[in-house]
Amino acid sequence: MIKAVFPHKDLLGIRNLGRDEIVMILDTAESFKEVSRRPIKKVPSLRGQTVINLFYEPSTRTRTSFEIAAKRLSADAVNISASTSSVVKGETLADTVRNLQAMAPDIVVMRHACAGAAEYVAGIIAAGVVNAGDGAHEHPTQALLDLLTMRQHCGRLEGLRLAIIGDIAHSRVARSNLWACRTLGIHARVCGPPSMMPRDLADFGEVEVCSRPEDAIATADVIMMLRLQLERQGTGLFPSLEEYARRYGLNRERLARAPADAVVMHPGPMNRGVEIAGDVADGRRAVILDQVENGVAVRMAILYLLGGSRS
Repeated sequence: MIKAVFPHKDLLGIRNLGRDEIVMILDTAESFKEVSRRPIKKVPSLRGQTVINLFYEPSTRTRTSFEIAAKRLSADAVNISASTSSVVKGETLADTVRNLQAMAPDIVVMRHACAGAAEYVAGIIAAGVVNAGDGAHEHPTQALLDLLTMRQHCGRLEGLRLAIIGDIAHSRVARSNLWACRTLGIHARVCGPPSMMPRDLADFGEVEVCSRPEDAIATADVIMMLRLQLERQGTGLFPSLEEYARRYGLNRERLARAPADAVVMHPGPMNRGVEIAGDVADGRRAVILDQVENGVAVRMAILYLLGGSRS
């Protein structure tokens, strides 16, 4: 593989990436998908490098796929959970990462509940930093795997019609995808309870707001359902889960209002029967497991581009 030149030390968000940089990541990820289908799923691209996964919040898909991605690139992967680290003894974030830096890692992948945490860490350590989700701010690798999945199933990105339905205000996935829409010329519609709409929606460009999910999906190429971010919401934003499912959940009857070739996405974890019905999540139009597969390829691409930029 010819090494692409990625002009950043870190990947902190989609907002600060240009069109060509996003396409570079997606193209690199495409080349890595084949590795995961080999009998021996490993290439020597990052042999001798160390990747630390530092997670202050729970994770299944993101953390596991970053670990798998590092190992398939032949890097050494180290996983640290805040609940089993010196954080529980009162160690600060700065002290934690400075101690890790003293062990000479090449890349630190970090998830944290506070917006801006990854950017803060990137400013104090020499290792490359990948934002694996910071509060309700951004989740760039999720948006990139979403984009790869859209491109594979729809054949293009520019001009696509994307409907994002659910808890927009508290979703870092929605924010990163909306920044990508603005950069790549994807037409975005959002729908959800008024109490879950962000106040800064105008910052994302021409985003159409729909009050009914039927209107949001009517001409959509891609329907992205979001989980209610109950851990970030506080209280009183919606009467009940049953009412939310009735008004905003994607079931077979509602999906029938969308174009026949529209695909259904979800970043996970899913609350079946709330934002998405089980038969829709498991149906032929769902590409949710394709997103998971693409997550490994995208994270391989990110680690490769960041690790290669200093080798």
